[in-house]
Amino acid sequence: MTTPSERAARGREARKRVPRSSHGRWIPSAQRPDPLVVLEREAQDRLPELVPLRYGRMAVSAFAFLRGSAAVMAADLAAQRHTGLTVQLCGDAHLLNFGVYASPERTLLFDVNDFDETLPGPFEWDVKRLAASVAVAAFQNGSTKAKAHRAALVATESYRTTMRSLAKLGELDVWYQRIAADDLLPLVRGDERARVADRIARARRRTSLQAFNKLTETDASGARRIVEDPPLLERIPDIDRVTLGKIFSDYRSSLPEERRLLLDRYRYVDAARKVVGVGSVGTRCFVLLLEGRDDGDPLMLQIKEAGRSVLEPYLPATAYDHQGRRVVCGQRLTQAASDIFLGWMTGPEQRHFYWRQLRDMKGSAEVETMSPDTLRTYARLCGRALARAHARSGDRIAIAGYLGTSDVFDRAVADFSLAYAGQNADDYAALGAAIAAGMVTAAPGA
Repeated sequence: MTTPSERAARGREARKRVPRSSHGRWIPSAQRPDPLVVLEREAQDRLPELVPLRYGRMAVSAFAFLRGSAAVMAADLAAQRHTGLTVQLCGDAHLLNFGVYASPERTLLFDVNDFDETLPGPFEWDVKRLAASVAVAAFQNGSTKAKAHRAALVATESYRTTMRSLAKLGELDVWYQRIAADDLLPLVRGDERARVADRIARARRRTSLQAFNKLTETDASGARRIVEDPPLLERIPDIDRVTLGKIFSDYRSSLPEERRLLLDRYRYVDAARKVVGVGSVGTRCFVLLLEGRDDGDPLMLQIKEAGRSVLEPYLPATAYDHQGRRVVCGQRLTQAASDIFLGWMTGPEQRHFYWRQLRDMKGSAEVETMSPDTLRTYARLCGRALARAHARSGDRIAIAGYLGTSDVFDRAVADFSLAYAGQNADDYAALGAAIAAGMVTAAPGA
């Protein structure tokens, strides 16, 4: 077993392969794939009637484009030399993939909350994705180049200093680390504190019961049904008992034994196809309405298709053949606490899915309205949360050794984020031009 000193030395040794200052460079290679070709390739396995909706959502802003183009940035990051210091990556660590949610103990936590692209890979890929999203958000909100650079710098600095602090802790101390939502209020001042408190309060109200009241109604026969809102929410035909039984049996087997007993206390009521997110639009996603002791005891579950990670072409083979299991295991490894109904199953067409509660006090920030000061505060929080997540799976001591005590890495990644924000703007403009020319069909307004 290597000592902490040896692990730190391993991190410093990685600087010879990839100097910290080298992370500041972004020069697209002549072989860089056309971003629209990358997006079209992704669309081939999606529901064709929803692909225009995906493009419509991506066309709203440069930040929305960044959210939907994880595959584009994955290819760009993979074209650069990497440290080889591996963690369980979120894989899509932009600002809106952080947020609050309820732990099994009903404590509201702040953490990374999207794992569709999770895979083991070099830690800096997540850091660069986060910093680039900070820069893109800053420019979209009207910040100057200097303020955008400062915001990205703050996110990276927070990651580095948090990782160095975690490197000094014992294994269990690191594992038990968490960020409680109530701890966020001291970080903000004045009117912004009131807005954060309001968003936390709203998140606490986002439960299965709230979703039940919003998304369902009683039909003429007195039965509860999900309310349709095409194309965003469409009921699916009644599922035959054999198919339904297979679906639940497969999912049930992925849960711990005590959760299986809990699931068995609910009965199936209704299901619908639901459109979610930006980058996920077109993947197969469903919501299920279940009922417990009576019709006032609902549970709403979300079933989301899990395709191959956008990082997969550039990294060693995953340990999991089942993509739903990949997502679930990555989430359980990375988050401080995870949904008690988190599980996976294989669908009737041999597609892979993962399950979770539709709403369990989940909430996210309104990045588009943040002032420069608030964006910096939020960027710092996200950098801290990302370091905590990485420290659970990677060698935090080696990463801390690589990062060091100076701000060399911070400034380099901040420089990269500005350059990549410019690349993202060019790619976003290319999408807009393709839509205007009729080469890409986009459905606006949904």
